[in-house]
Amino acid sequence: MKTCHLILLLVLTCICACSKQPKTAAFTTTLDYDKGESFLYRQNDSAFYYFNKVAASQKDSLLVALAYNNMAVIQSDAGDYFGAQESLLLSLQYLNEQKKLDYNCLSSDYNELGTSSLNLKNYDAALDYYNHALQFATDADAKTIALNDKAVAYCKKQQYGAAIAIYDSIINSSRNNKKEYARVLSNLANVKWLQNSGYEAAPELHAALQIRQDEQDDWGLNASYAHLADYYRQSRPDSALLYARKRYAVAQQLNSPDDELEALEKIIPLSAPGEVQQYFTRYHYLSDSLQTRRNAAKNQYALIRYDAEKNKADNLRLQKDNTEKRIQIILQRVFIGGIVVLLVIVLFMIIAWDRKRKQQSENAMRELRLKTSRKVHDVVANGLYQVMTQVEHNKLQKEQLLDEIEKLYEQSRDISYEQPEPEPVDYPTALAQSLQSFGNEHTKVLVVGNEAALWATVNDQAKKELKHVLQELMVNMRKHSEAQTVVVKFERKGNRVKIQYTDDGVGVPAAFSYGNGLTNTENRINSINGQINFTGNTPRGLKIEIHLPIA
Repeated sequence: MKTCHLILLLVLTCICACSKQPKTAAFTTTLDYDKGESFLYRQNDSAFYYFNKVAASQKDSLLVALAYNNMAVIQSDAGDYFGAQESLLLSLQYLNEQKKLDYNCLSSDYNELGTSSLNLKNYDAALDYYNHALQFATDADAKTIALNDKAVAYCKKQQYGAAIAIYDSIINSSRNNKKEYARVLSNLANVKWLQNSGYEAAPELHAALQIRQDEQDDWGLNASYAHLADYYRQSRPDSALLYARKRYAVAQQLNSPDDELEALEKIIPLSAPGEVQQYFTRYHYLSDSLQTRRNAAKNQYALIRYDAEKNKADNLRLQKDNTEKRIQIILQRVFIGGIVVLLVIVLFMIIAWDRKRKQQSENAMRELRLKTSRKVHDVVANGLYQVMTQVEHNKLQKEQLLDEIEKLYEQSRDISYEQPEPEPVDYPTALAQSLQSFGNEHTKVLVVGNEAALWATVNDQAKKELKHVLQELMVNMRKHSEAQTVVVKFERKGNRVKIQYTDDGVGVPAAFSYGNGLTNTENRINSINGQINFTGNTPRGLKIEIHLPIA
């Protein structure tokens, strides 16, 4: 099936249009900005760092807008299209549509927003941004670039007539620039063929290819080979394979993994069975490495921006502290009598602070006692009851029993220390083993839906608390329910995990009152923003529902 495959070859004047502002009295670059430009396209991480410094520290609005524009180009090149859009929208906030000096940067911002939207397959938004770019374009080259990109968006929407109309309108004006003329000619022929599969596009495609060969335009050759491979795919598969391989070679020469991947997508279905494996292996390697590299770049740029914001906040805080100190000194010198009032106020503040500190200390001791009580209940009481259950039904040999008792002993010794409870590597298996250990020949414990994927987005604290809650329910089941069958069902409901406990025991007596265990259970669930509902007796026993947030 034919697809609209137009290569987005933004010439350097488009990507750098914003940065090529005239250095007049109204606009002057800084050392950091010049450093960013010197690293651009060579060491993009360093370029991003210096442009971010400019954006965070400069007061010249146009210079800040230029810095954000260049940062967006770097992010887009790394595949971070959402990050690029964020930087471009920040750039627009520093520009004035009434100032002609800002027009070049406005046009570049909107054109880059169109390209990011195009890459995100939001074609209507891309067309709107390209129209804005045309509105502020101040020279013929910028208008031609925006029009060409607008035609690409129409082609992606399969509105070939609109794309052809644009190419027809700019092909004559591009004849003076051989590279631009070859690009428009190749794109126009390709779109006409996409609109009508019977159209003879070969003469124009080969004419454009010849111009690009004469001009030694490797990026243009990359696009021509792609068009020819698509054009000959059905009628002459051997020719299609030839041009796909040529594109593959050019993409490797240009060090463009994206184009190399697209070339492989054409080569693999056209190649002989004995050659497919090597191309398929290369395709998977490139795909994985490209994704890894882009993720690393996204994280790196996010960290650079975070560090800059943190430094800016620290500097503002220091400035604030210094200003307050200067004001304090002035006030002390001018209003000596106010010192007495200030001392009185400070004294009252100290008294209030001391009272607050004592209250906080009491609260901390109360919380510590509660936490220790909870640990004793979890580690000693429930753990000991679980061991007793296993001993009662001969599930533990002597050595295993000694090991379990020793483990309880060690845990009980550590109760007073703030040591985090280690999370098992395989949480679903550990949870299932804990629940099923309460089963015996009289009571069958069934665990449903306890899959690894369910727990992937639940945080460790919630999982730890849930494990203790379920252990408490199982202990109460063994002590009071006389159940023969217990079912613990796990499932995802929207942005929450639902756990349903059901047994066929005697249910909850009418005069039942909560003990410490069930009180702690509700406190645990509340501490992780969850909910627990004791729905009471059912026709067969007891039913309890627990809801946990996903994250």
